[in-house]
Amino acid sequence: MKTALVFPGQGSQAVGMGKALCDAFPAARDVFARVDAALGQKLSQLVFEGPEAELTLTANAQPALMATSLAALRALESEAGLVVARDAAFVAGHSLGEYSALCAAGALTIEDAARLLRIRGQAMQKAVPVGEGAMAAILGLDFDEVSAIALQAASELYLTGAICEAANDNGGGQVVISGTKVAVERAMALAKLKGAKRAVLLSVSAPFHCTLMRPAAEAMAEALRQAPLQAPRPPLVANFSASPLSDPAAIRESLVAQITGTVRWRESVAFMAGQGVGRFIEIGAGKVLAGLVKRIAAGASTLCVGAPEDVAAYKNAAG
Repeated sequence: MKTALVFPGQGSQAVGMGKALCDAFPAARDVFARVDAALGQKLSQLVFEGPEAELTLTANAQPALMATSLAALRALESEAGLVVARDAAFVAGHSLGEYSALCAAGALTIEDAARLLRIRGQAMQKAVPVGEGAMAAILGLDFDEVSAIALQAASELYLTGAICEAANDNGGGQVVISGTKVAVERAMALAKLKGAKRAVLLSVSAPFHCTLMRPAAEAMAEALRQAPLQAPRPPLVANFSASPLSDPAAIRESLVAQITGTVRWRESVAFMAGQGVGRFIEIGAGKVLAGLVKRIAAGASTLCVGAPEDVAAYKNAAG
């Protein structure tokens, strides 16, 4: 049975994440020390102690989640004998989690990933003034239905310059839309009329993964052009294409396209399951991706690793 390593994205952050790992394992502490040094900031203190409002800021949450994921991974490597290139068939990450995945597969250093995610977070926040954009989760309709609803909402409000697009195809009847606030709210109303179980406005600081993020994509194109990137081992299953990538040039293009494009998580998990992956290990904060995997890949097993007891559970299972 093949294994895939998957890495969470924004929304999984919580004050205190990774602290138990750092208290227990020197390899985990080293990750946070390297991120602190790369950013010239005691990000670890913010992660472990808060305040939550500051941790939730996109420019902090993104490198913080990567640091937590890599701390968990390094603990698995040092304590449980995990070798990513040997033990995983694929790596994948949800949105910013792609940077964690690339670190795990040896394509990016921890320092470069931290700096890139700081630039990414700042650029995404700057792209749209606070209050003008929004995101919402639509539950109970499939991706094509929600895409049509988003298009209808934007079309009805075309003269206002409204934008509404499908941002995340998460699977299990969960699709996230993103765009200008007025269009997202219109789409929520339409979704309910068309049979959605729920339409929930998300607590986010910007409308990610839609064309409003074009300035952020341009900023990341420049940043990624200068960042050293190696071929990942194993391949990255990319959000933008839901297919495996190993070529650094193609990965750069995909990371840029992902900022304005849909996160195709449902298709990504389905692809990996179709390639024989029967076990998905979510590495880092929370258990969001494991829950989505169970809805997409029937029969697949999941394991979440974000605390010392999870490292022990992996070691016992592997042994």
